[in-house]
Amino acid sequence: MPLAVGSKAPDFTLKTKTADGFKDVTLSANFGKKQTVLLFFPAAFSSVCSTELCDISNGLSAFAGLGAEVIAVSVDNPLAQEAWAKANHIKITLAGDVNKTVIKAYDVVFQGFAGLYETAARAAFVIGKDGVIKYAEQTPTLKDLPNFDAVKAALSKG
Repeated sequence: MPLAVGSKAPDFTLKTKTADGFKDVTLSANFGKKQTVLLFFPAAFSSVCSTELCDISNGLSAFAGLGAEVIAVSVDNPLAQEAWAKANHIKITLAGDVNKTVIKAYDVVFQGFAGLYETAARAAFVIGKDGVIKYAEQTPTLKDLPNFDAVKAALSKG
């Protein structure tokens, strides 16, 4: 079960890879400034993850219009995430949790992905400007997508 609504969101700093090189992604950089939609996804280059993040990327302005930044986290390394983002025109900030500390902190670990290793479960969180979780959802299966209407409703409450 993911962390509960009302919990303080665990802060983190992960790496992202862009054309400009490696950069830090720190959750608390948004505190006091804007809300954060934090998405966890199992693996780059997988079909459901590609559909999810391409759709979100195409609708990114709706999240920005609600005063939110979207950060997507997987256990993939940032180089793989960058290649995947380029191949699929994904514009969301992707962060690599290669040590699996963030997926464990948010309690969204999926055991035995493809029978091989633990990865992120598919999950969505809305984190307020105050650093408190306003919405939390882990999907029943890796094939299910989060309820993005509920995510937007939580964002609209500020």
